[in-house]
Amino acid sequence: MSEFQEVDYGNSLEGDISAPVESPAVDDDELSTLDEPVRVTFMRDFKAIGRKFVHVAYPKKDKSLLREWDLWGPLLLCVVMAIFLQGSVESDEKSWGGGPQFAEVFVVVWVGAAVVTLNSQLLGGEISFFQSVCVLGYCICPLVVSLLCSWVIIRFTQKSVLFFIVRLILVALGYGWSIFASIAFLGDSQPSNRKALAVYPICLFYLLLAWMVLTLT
Repeated sequence: MSEFQEVDYGNSLEGDISAPVESPAVDDDELSTLDEPVRVTFMRDFKAIGRKFVHVAYPKKDKSLLREWDLWGPLLLCVVMAIFLQGSVESDEKSWGGGPQFAEVFVVVWVGAAVVTLNSQLLGGEISFFQSVCVLGYCICPLVVSLLCSWVIIRFTQKSVLFFIVRLILVALGYGWSIFASIAFLGDSQPSNRKALAVYPICLFYLLLAWMVLTLT
């Protein structure tokens, strides 16, 4: 057996053990949302929300509303509806009217959209939960417009049958447009033999909101 050689540890070890790593090429066209100004981010999101409102105003089978979903638009519409629907103050300014409160409207909108979405998924709908909630939320826009018109009529006119009929027509138009817009985006995601079962809860959901708008005092 060969003898072990004596190793001298007195000499210091020098050198660079780090292997050179080539930095990846940076694509100048690739945008980084972390480095961009807040104003640019805000304007991009604001334009995206505006495009979705345009899609609701002119419904067409465009998948961008489903692909680029967000909940900012539905949140804004829900807040506006809750503010204008909450119980109005009576003439003596001591008691509240019989209208729904802010939290009640908020719960009705979001829980209703969630229930309709779950029903759609249980029926075999090929759409994600948040995509459906996004569409249902944005399609409240016609009812919110009718709500604002009704608020102006109540605020600046006297109570009469004529103005109530005008409000009824506005609410009916908003209700019909909300259903039409939601079906235009969600209709193709349902099996052909179950579309009626998916549309029926949508009609009930918007009917409840339309009734809340019509009973505004």
